[in-house]
Amino acid sequence: MVEKEISLDAALSACRYVQFSLTDLVRQLQGQAFGALGLDPVETPYRIISSGSFWRVRDYSELNTGEPLLVVAAPIKRPYIWDLTPSTSAIRNLLVQGFRVRMLEWLPASKATSMNGLDEYVDAISECVANMSSESGRVKPLLAGHSLGGTLAALFAALRSEVIQGLVLLSAPLCFQPETSRFRDALVDLVPSGLVAADPFPGSLLSHMSAMASPNTFIWSRLLNAATSTTDNHALDIHARVERWALDEVPLSGKLVHEIMEWLYREDRFSRGDMTIGGKRIGPLTLSAPLLAVVDTADEIAPTGAVKPFIDAMRGERGRIIEFPGESGVPLQHLAILIGLKAREVVWPEIISWMKDTAQRH
Repeated sequence: MVEKEISLDAALSACRYVQFSLTDLVRQLQGQAFGALGLDPVETPYRIISSGSFWRVRDYSELNTGEPLLVVAAPIKRPYIWDLTPSTSAIRNLLVQGFRVRMLEWLPASKATSMNGLDEYVDAISECVANMSSESGRVKPLLAGHSLGGTLAALFAALRSEVIQGLVLLSAPLCFQPETSRFRDALVDLVPSGLVAADPFPGSLLSHMSAMASPNTFIWSRLLNAATSTTDNHALDIHARVERWALDEVPLSGKLVHEIMEWLYREDRFSRGDMTIGGKRIGPLTLSAPLLAVVDTADEIAPTGAVKPFIDAMRGERGRIIEFPGESGVPLQHLAILIGLKAREVVWPEIISWMKDTAQRH
């Protein structure tokens, strides 16, 4: 009887995966319809300079000058949220400030790559950092990431702090203790333990779970922003482009999703110093590189409580937090640091100043 129940659960799980895989395709088609209306991203020119089975590196810099900076994209959706339009592009801003920018982009998961987990993703960051350092005459790069891209960058930094100048985290959660964020608590309650790790995980299923965990973030605030943007052409354009990006679903590695949910969100191994990557135990005490964490206090996904306990546990005074209260006019508060005009004017000068000061000290 027990074996039959397990088989039934497995069959139902497989059906859900098929359903949401089809939903991925439908949402991608909807996104392409947005694109046909002129709402595709207006990205900065780049070239692909290296790649692996589940990643590739974009090089945005025409000249081999400036402080090297590797941006680690989030594995969810497409990375052009960093470069949505010229007026909202974090990539263009960094280039204007003189940084030599590359981005590590994660490719959509397939059957062949779905068993890549945190170890493999950190290995990819390690290879890209090593390549960038060797091409820069052994100059260590800065590392930056937003959301789960920042979390992955922090895992690497805790493993190999000595090979980077510093780490910039934008709305990136590091601590997953109970009650650190309502999103974390709701997601852990919602998602059953033991997610299937062998198959690609549909992006739309992750979007669905996130919306259920924080409907205010992913549903109501977007509807409110749409209503309040009708009299502001710029805000309406940005809202539509973010909606186009949100529809651009990609499957993730099943093993990666499993390990993120179990090891980070459910067990909080990284913050507790009990995470093992590459055979080494890592946590706040092993992250010795200078760290700047930017926190949007209006963001339910990565509030101050999801960052501060980790930084407080680091040795010395290597970590700094910049808090800003978010801003109106953005469809998703979690993206405000990347696409918000107020963030560009007020917060980014502090980020740039910290990066340049950190690079000079190295």
